[in-house]
Amino acid sequence: MIGSAERRRRPPLSWLAVALVCMLVATTAPRAGTAPAPAPHGAAKHGAAPAAAMPTADQALAELKAGNQHHAAHQYTHPHQTASRQRELVQGQHPHAVVLTCADSRVAPEIVFDQGLGDLFTIRVAGNIAGDAEIASIEYAAEHLHTPLVVVMGHQSCGAVAAAVEGGEAPGHLPSLIAAIRPAVDKARGQPGDLSANAVRINVEMVVAQLRSSTPVLAELVGSGKLKIVGAVYSLENGKVTWLPEGTP
Repeated sequence: MIGSAERRRRPPLSWLAVALVCMLVATTAPRAGTAPAPAPHGAAKHGAAPAAAMPTADQALAELKAGNQHHAAHQYTHPHQTASRQRELVQGQHPHAVVLTCADSRVAPEIVFDQGLGDLFTIRVAGNIAGDAEIASIEYAAEHLHTPLVVVMGHQSCGAVAAAVEGGEAPGHLPSLIAAIRPAVDKARGQPGDLSANAVRINVEMVVAQLRSSTPVLAELVGSGKLKIVGAVYSLENGKVTWLPEGTP
């Protein structure tokens, strides 16, 4: 019968469905060698990856305190130090804390706080002072990366502070560095206790105050509750970080 012959010549419905699916895939899949579709506008703006849950300032601070306990006990977890973490960070960064600390080789924030790749936005300069470049770096992290916490950390036996305490002539560009620390030394004179240790602490307090009042960016973020700035002093002897009262200076 003619009708039966026609039915035999038609491909089964399932084969037609497969053929249609293949055609759709071929027309919608990117061709080899073509770039993938761009991410939504602003998704990776200024080095920030599009998806990451940022902790609060208090949560970030608690993590740093716990990490320092690991360091002091020499029981590290070594987080975020894998090859996969390195590849992940190619897309952007989400540091949960900024650490402004001294350039001293004995004070390495990622070790002191048991952190890994992409966890800290670290700014290191002798005497942990805050010049225009350091403040601009902090502004970048706070404004564009939305980092909620800034830690200003001095340390025991700081050579820059010691130079400011000793005074006298200094070669090269050192006078400008010493001049930035001298107000803390002057304020520490006459206080009970060790002059250098007091100067280290007061220098941290003064930098914290400077950052909190830095306009227009940092002061606004602090005032709106989006940024917390705290001070700390690191002990070279026992590896512990002493946190200054958050209400100071």
